[in-house]
Amino acid sequence: MPSPLETRKDLVQEAVESGASHVGRIATIVTGAVRDVAREVGSFATDLFELREAQRRALRDHDRGADLDQDAAAGDVAGSGR
Repeated sequence: MPSPLETRKDLVQEAVESGASHVGRIATIVTGAVRDVAREVGSFATDLFELREAQRRALRDHDRGADLDQDAAAGDVAGSGR
């Protein structure tokens, strides 16, 4: 039969091992959550950059269309004076 000291040692050893295992699993969960959050924030930022670029292209295309309309109107005015 084990002595009371040996029983306490076994109890402490089991408690430390259990605690280390739980801390390790919690750290894995937290690390995964941080990774997932970073991935989502990065994806959101990419979406914002793409939206900004699409807006710039749309404005540029709109401005080009307005320039073409003005050129066509100027041609109509110039052609009607003949």
